Formats: sequence, structure tokens, C-alpha cells
Amino acid sequence: MHPAPSFRAGLAALVLVPCLAQAATDSPPSEPEVVVTANRVRLDIDRSLASVTVIDRARIERYGELDLVDLLRAEAGLDVVRTGGLGSQTSVFLRGTGFNQVLVLIDGVRVSSATTGAYVFEQLPLAQVERIEIVRGPRAALYGSDAIGGVIQIFTRRSNRADASAGVGTQGTWKLDAGAGWAIGEGHAGLRLGKVDTEGFSAQNPRGFAYDPDRDGYAQTSASFDLGVPLGAAWLETLAQETRGEVEFDQGSSDMLNRQVSVGVSESGGEDWSLRASLVENEIETPDFFSRFETRRHQLEWQHRLRTGEHHALLWGLSWVEDEGASVDTASAQDQYRATRTHRAGFAAWRGEGGNTDWELAGRHDDYDGFGGRSSAQAALGVWLGPDWRLRGSFGQGFRAPNLNELYSPGFGGLFAGNPDLAPERSHTAELALGYRQQDWQFDLALYDTRVRDLIDFSGGTNFQAINVGRARMRGAELGWRWTPGSWRLGGNLGWQQAQNELTGADLLRRAPRKLNLELARSEGAWDFQIDLHAAAARPDLAGMLPGYGVVGASVGRRLATNWSLALRLDNLFDRDYELARGFNAPGASALLQLRWQGG
Repeated sequence: MHPAPSFRAGLAALVLVPCLAQAATDSPPSEPEVVVTANRVRLDIDRSLASVTVIDRARIERYGELDLVDLLRAEAGLDVVRTGGLGSQTSVFLRGTGFNQVLVLIDGVRVSSATTGAYVFEQLPLAQVERIEIVRGPRAALYGSDAIGGVIQIFTRRSNRADASAGVGTQGTWKLDAGAGWAIGEGHAGLRLGKVDTEGFSAQNPRGFAYDPDRDGYAQTSASFDLGVPLGAAWLETLAQETRGEVEFDQGSSDMLNRQVSVGVSESGGEDWSLRASLVENEIETPDFFSRFETRRHQLEWQHRLRTGEHHALLWGLSWVEDEGASVDTASAQDQYRATRTHRAGFAAWRGEGGNTDWELAGRHDDYDGFGGRSSAQAALGVWLGPDWRLRGSFGQGFRAPNLNELYSPGFGGLFAGNPDLAPERSHTAELALGYRQQDWQFDLALYDTRVRDLIDFSGGTNFQAINVGRARMRGAELGWRWTPGSWRLGGNLGWQQAQNELTGADLLRRAPRKLNLELARSEGAWDFQIDLHAAAARPDLAGMLPGYGVVGASVGRRLATNWSLALRLDNLFDRDYELARGFNAPGASALLQLRWQGG
């Protein structure tokens, strides 16, 4: 194995990389970026009282990644753990919280599985993604369950003109995707199709519990459709997206289906009111283990905003969700369990601005079948210390309702069974942050402290039944910066965190205490260049500590002619051996060459 560079080696690059940009010239300030997820309505990111990161389509194409997972790992506060190559099971931890303590939305629709509580990030094709908003910190007062560590919202692409791309890479990888859009009177319709296939590499190494040295491949097909038309004084929009994938792992394979359909109507040309109905379906079948999980979620949501003055607004809404889930033994065609759960919620929020001060107050009540109600509140205050500096602080509560597996699973021979009497996990978080904005400079420092109690743990009695017993504390600091002088782009983030089990004092698994991400890019005529570094310190896993590591990537893009471009992405340039989970391989040196066409 090649020795992995330490976290300190990556930190040294923090000093060296800015030296490459010294000769750059200043550029004019850009327009403020707008975010939706932090407040459920559009707001300039500079006015947000939450820690927010936006990944837009331009950045997605600049990185040139094939996979959403590799894109997310470069963001502050995120630990991404993948057990193998493309399509392999992936866990995303935000600010040290659990993988099922992060709310995931696609176009405003809750998409995490009702049975496991987690979203399958590895199954969403990056070609379908227009924009990603990451809000760090609790948002239960606006969104309800799961938003303990934060919210990740993914906005899919709307095809208003024709485009296509084709790519080929190492490990027998190839991809195709194409989209088209049509005007329908004052409305529009769009269609997008995609295909990804790779031979991959062995998911496990000799330290793995089911090691098999064969290649573990992945094949995926995807399709999406969008339709938007005026409806009197309102706007009607329908969105549909489906992904089917087959992922191989050592000793077997799984077939996966993910489908989302939503129909929404809103105020035409504004966002003072909206009503949306949606359906989410997930299915995963593993023939070698004779198992199939099925989930279906129906959602209906209404929200309304009332402007009470030039700088004040009230937002309120109602939500209804019905979850259906089942675990099926395919060998006997018998249900291990099949259950339905319904919950209702109402929320209200007030935002105001006055002088050099901004404030937010929000509250929500969720009522679940099974354990009754849960109320959540949050408050935030921001103060401008001058034209460029801003200090903000917040406090918020959160909770996570137990998923259907934790409630009803019969376990394995009676061991690790669910418990229908479980209560929700509860949390509270305090955050203090300082930000600076001036022309081409951006700087943010955030300190946070999260405590979670009534954590669900499979440790009850002699059969290890699910019970509410755990307590955890996650605290840390995040430093992020961006400098865009002239044709240069320099950015990055540095994170420190301590995530601990308060009952035992042990560090939580697979959360790196220190992380560093760096990006240096330049545009020169028809050329675009980028180099990036991702480094993480040693972190605990089931069988001991995983060593720290650092990997370097690079992208080169060239505009060939009108509407055509070529891009090359190189990952793990120095072919470092490292593990994100003990016994599972991470990709070695790899390359992806993509040809893109954009219609006029």
C-alpha cells in the first residue's frame, strides 16, 4: 500500500496554494446569491442567519465529477463514507450528527427512506442536478423530523433547451445523458435521460468481512420530466424523476428503484403562497440475502407568506405525510413487517430587519401516530458590525422520529428487533458565527455545540432490542473562505469537530476530527484549470482507528467551438491507498473525459 499523507501535509498546502494567485488582479463584485432552503422562501445568502453553502451547476461542471458523493465531500461540515466504488452504500454525516439526522429534500420533497431513515445519495445521477443548498444547523422548527444536523436540498435541472454529454473513464466507466426543452405557450416542458455504467473495482479488501477480489460494477438509468404552465393567476408545475440501478458488492448485488413525482401550484411570479402534493417510492432488493425493502410516502404541503411591512414577513403552513413501509422475505414471499404511519404538522415563522439588525423566530408542532406530539422552536439574531462584518447567533431544537425498521423490524432470529414504544430523539444546538464580505473576498467562521438525547440504540435486554438510551454531543468550528480576483478562484474550508458518546466518552465512528478542502482554479481564454485537495485526519471505526489521508484532484476544460466543450477530470492523482470504512476500498487514480454540447 502507498502511504497516505497526513492531515498536516494537507494543512501545509493552505499556506502554499495562495502564493500561486499573487499576480491576479481585482474583479468587480458579483450579484448576491439567493437561497431557499434556510427560510423556505427566497433570500439573499448575505441576509441568511444560517450557515449555508450553495453548489450551482457551473461549479458542478467545473469539478467534472461523475458522482454526487465526491462533490459533497468537499463541503464544510460533511463527512462522506462510501463502501466501495460508484453506487456503493454511502453515509453522509453533517456536523457529526448521524446519517439519518440530516433532512434531505429534492425540489422541496422529503425523500429519505421511511424504513431506514437515510437517503441514497449514491443513486442520484449528478447529470440530473442543477443546484444543491446545504444548511448547517437544526431546522426542525421549519421542516420537522430529521433536521438535527441540517438540511441538504437538491434542485433538479429544468431543460429549457437541448443539451447532451458523453463520457468515458477508467475502470471501464462510460456515461451518456441528454436533455431537451420545449415552449408551450407561456409555459414549458422538459425531458432528460441518462445512463451510467462502470466495471468498478473490488468493494472490499482482505480486511473486509466478505472479501472477494472480483470487480464490483454498477449500472444506472435515469429519467426526469418537468412541465410548467400558467393556471389563471397561478403557476402549475409537475416534476417527475426516476432512477434504476444495479450495484454489485462482494458476495452479491442489489437492485434499486427511486421515484419522485410532485404537482404544485403557486402564486404566479412570486412565492407568497404554494400548495404541493407528492409521491416518493423507494425499493431495494438483494436476491442473495432474500430481502426486499419497499417504502412509499404521500405528502401534502401548503405554505403562505404575509408581508407585514417593507422589512417584515410572517410565514406559516401545514403539512400531512403518510409513510408506508415493508420488509419482505423473498424466499418465502412473506412480509417480515408491513406498516403505515401518518403525521400532521403546522409551523409559523417571523423574520424582520431593522437598521443593522436581522432576526428570526420560528416554531412548529408535529403530531405522529404512535408517540403523539413534538414541538420545536428556533431563534436567530444577526448584527452588522459595519459595512463588511456581520455577527450572528442562533439556538434551535430538533428531533428525529424513529423509522419503521426501528419500530417494527422483527430483527434477526429475534435479535436487534424494533420497538413500537420508541420515543423520538431530541436535540438542541447553539451557534455563533462571524462573516466578512467585500468585493471578491468572503470569510466565515462558525462555532457550534449540539447535544442529542434519547438516541435510539439496539442494546435493550438480552436480545438487543431498540431502546432510547443514548446521549451524544457534537461541537466544533468551521472556517470557510473564497477569493475571486480576476480570472482566479481560490476557496476552501477547514473544520474541527468533536463528536462523542456522552455515556461512554468514546468518539463517534467515522467522523474526522479535522478536515481540510482547498480549491484553486483559473480561466484563461477558452481554457479552465482547477486543482483541489481533500484531507481528513485519523478517525475511529469499528475495529480501531482509520489513518488520515489526503487526495489531490484536477480538472481541465476547453471550449472547442460554438456550443461544444471538452473536460478531463483526474481524481486521486498520486494513487493513494486509503479507506473511508475499514475493509472497504476507496478509488485509486482515475480519470473521466467528457464531451459536452449545449444547444442555442
